[in-house]
Amino acid sequence: MLTEKRYLVLEDGTVYEGYRFGSDRTAEGELVFNTAMTGAQEIITDLSYTDQIITFSYPLIGNTGVNTEDNETLVPSARGVVVREACSEPSNFRASESLDSFLRRHNIPGISGVDTRSITRKIRDKGVMKAVMTDDENHEELVELLQNASFRTDQVKRASTRAPYISTGPGKRVVLVDYGKKENIVRSLNTHGCDVTVVPHDTTAEDILRMKPDGVMLSNGPGDPEDVEAGIRTVKNLIGRVPLFGICLGHQLIGLACGAKSFKMKFGHRGSNQPVINHATGRVEITAQNHGFALDADSLGSTGLEITHTALNDRTVEGVRHVKHPVFSVQYHPEATAGPHDSGYLFDEFVNMMETKKEANNA
Repeated sequence: MLTEKRYLVLEDGTVYEGYRFGSDRTAEGELVFNTAMTGAQEIITDLSYTDQIITFSYPLIGNTGVNTEDNETLVPSARGVVVREACSEPSNFRASESLDSFLRRHNIPGISGVDTRSITRKIRDKGVMKAVMTDDENHEELVELLQNASFRTDQVKRASTRAPYISTGPGKRVVLVDYGKKENIVRSLNTHGCDVTVVPHDTTAEDILRMKPDGVMLSNGPGDPEDVEAGIRTVKNLIGRVPLFGICLGHQLIGLACGAKSFKMKFGHRGSNQPVINHATGRVEITAQNHGFALDADSLGSTGLEITHTALNDRTVEGVRHVKHPVFSVQYHPEATAGPHDSGYLFDEFVNMMETKKEANNA
């Protein structure tokens, strides 16, 4: 049983008292919540959470433990984990360690025994906010420090690979630009027969085209898309020259490269139960999402992009396609693990797009 006290202090002065698990360090970050009922390991290891403290609305986390196969990255960069109850003795045949052990190994602090429903409602009402996790009982000064604190804007640089590498497959050559990618994007491309070369976030369009790819994938990643200036330039110079498929941050970069605008959402979309309508089919897809920014629908008018998918909860843009060039993107995660898998067909569409482009070039 966890007995040592820990405190979650919010910039509005609210203090939640709970119990310590994970790392012993004090950590500050942007406090967000995720509504998924499964996949806690994949969420914590998603680099899109760089510099963020994750609140899980599902009450029991860690009961299946952590294994070596399901990580989305080897070195997670979330700043903290907030749960109602942390299971200290996992029971699953795939588990290799407990959540507490995993967080300690990666120097990520956790707090349990707090009212995560209250935290979730506060974020829904007031929006995401700065917070700090501390073991110090004298935390009055932290509120003022939080209110005056500003976060770094180089999350993508820190999350991206520093050198190119290859994940071999038998078919189409895909360059994956890594803005903080989830490993299952690579797995999904390999499963669809693609030979994948992962390159750093600031790789130029010219360097990518010298690799002679059949297509380029733009990954998910953390932070404000407007801070990723090199990525916007690269995407702008790739459009019309090679098929493009963007996911999450990659979707936003496609929009910005075409002249659209983005905005920060009040509390974002983070969960595995987000309903999205596909305008081409009229079908509703249940999707996994993790983003705090979105494209402004009103800014798409003269960009050459048309909306293909829309969120049913708040009518925000969830997918676009270029009317002239082989370019499309979605705000959510078709590669999602532990699911849902409603949108896996998008990888088939990407492969078909590359085949069509190649046939046209050879005609």
